[in-house]
Amino acid sequence: MVSSCLASPGAPRAGSALRPLQQQQTRWGCRVTCSADAGRTGTKAAGGFACGLLAAWAVASTPSTAIAAGQRLPPLSTDPNRCEVAFVGNTIGQANGVYDKVLDLRFCDYTNEKNNLKGKTLSAALMSDAKFDGADLTEVVMSKAYAVGASFKGTDFTNAVIDRANFGKADLEGAIFKNTVLSGSTFDDANMKDVVFEDTIIGYIDLQKLCRNMSINEDARLDLGCR
Repeated sequence: MVSSCLASPGAPRAGSALRPLQQQQTRWGCRVTCSADAGRTGTKAAGGFACGLLAAWAVASTPSTAIAAGQRLPPLSTDPNRCEVAFVGNTIGQANGVYDKVLDLRFCDYTNEKNNLKGKTLSAALMSDAKFDGADLTEVVMSKAYAVGASFKGTDFTNAVIDRANFGKADLEGAIFKNTVLSGSTFDDANMKDVVFEDTIIGYIDLQKLCRNMSINEDARLDLGCR
């Protein structure tokens, strides 16, 4: 069954061992789906956190992405603490991708980071080629994030708002999108094997685009309503 609807800063961790990796040089009308895992079927209304933000954003948002096609990315930041900035996130700006400081997280390694990224606002973050494998990104706000080629294997995006983010060629194997808003986000050529979609909120047009990704498992395709 498919239903439609219209419809979150911490300090850096002391002694963090985060380091940049070696350089290699997102129509509202929601679709709510549930995964079949543990025998669970059908759909249900999404929680207030995600839908509440989505309702406010429907007015303020514009259907553009942070980095337009063919646009060059800025040079890599030379700030030695640029990776730790994610632990604070942006203190202004959400749906429109406005930010008070550039979040250049390219090539940063957040593997198995369980404490310092939860609930952060990562508006317009540059995340390409970064590693978030096994990280806890619950309730994060990723508006217009550029995550092309990044790795999110087993990452938990529960209750997150992922609005107009670009996950092209990213590795999302085993990622969890539970009660997650995926408005206007793209996943071209991304690896989405074993991704969990449970109570995921996604527009119909966005769903059609997502279903073109053939790496999504058959069970997940059925849960999403891919045809």
